[in-house]
Amino acid sequence: MSTMTYDDHGYFEAALGHCDTMDGKLLEVDGLTVSFDGFKALDNLSVSIAPEELRVIIGPNGAGKTTFLDILCGKTEADVGSVKFKGIDLSKLTQYQIVRSGVARKFQTPSTYEDLSVLENFEISIPTGRDVFGSLFFKRNSAVKQRIGDIAEQVFLQDNLRTKAGQLSHGQKQWLEIGMLLIQEPTLLLLDEPVAGMSPRERERTAELLQRIAPGKSIVVIEHDMEFVKNIASTVTVMHHGTVLCTGSLSDVQRDPRVIEVYLGA
Repeated sequence: MSTMTYDDHGYFEAALGHCDTMDGKLLEVDGLTVSFDGFKALDNLSVSIAPEELRVIIGPNGAGKTTFLDILCGKTEADVGSVKFKGIDLSKLTQYQIVRSGVARKFQTPSTYEDLSVLENFEISIPTGRDVFGSLFFKRNSAVKQRIGDIAEQVFLQDNLRTKAGQLSHGQKQWLEIGMLLIQEPTLLLLDEPVAGMSPRERERTAELLQRIAPGKSIVVIEHDMEFVKNIASTVTVMHHGTVLCTGSLSDVQRDPRVIEVYLGA
């Protein structure tokens, strides 16, 4: 069974070592329905993600992909349905508590501190430095330096630690934000169109980056670039009209007549 406690400041803490996966599922979404002014953005959506799985979600604009991520990170509430992560009901948690439980999300537009260096962006992402008390007692010790060095190398920014974030290319800013999330050691990483606006070379390196960071965590990627999807995906879920149209290997999905009709085109 999962356990939940609260620290001295009332913040949620999950005893991550004791949180159970559910029949081999890290994330289980069942029957989600979300309506906005009568329009169903999600319609009885059910999806499950296994531990250490890299899942890509594709579908036409308006399919409900971003709304799905909004539900997972607590930005939007479902009308009906359930979301369980390691046995924890995410609907009972605030957005901050969901992050503390091990869910991290990257939005489409990079969100970094442009006037700070890459190193400083990494430092302020370390959980112990994110509140007032943590900032007061934060020290750049050997463990912190090692952790930042490891993450910087994973996201191809080991030579840019002293560079201000605002001076990075668009692709590098995307990598920096992914690194800032990795610093928090998430169990589930949500990436919304991570290669949008990147050069072809940056897209290739981002595929390499995701393969590098995949061990030890589950990753859900929403993407439209099918060449990029081909480079990273083992399992693809296609959404349409707020629900799952099909799930399978990329080759199976590309041959599905329904997917060809609504998304890939004849």
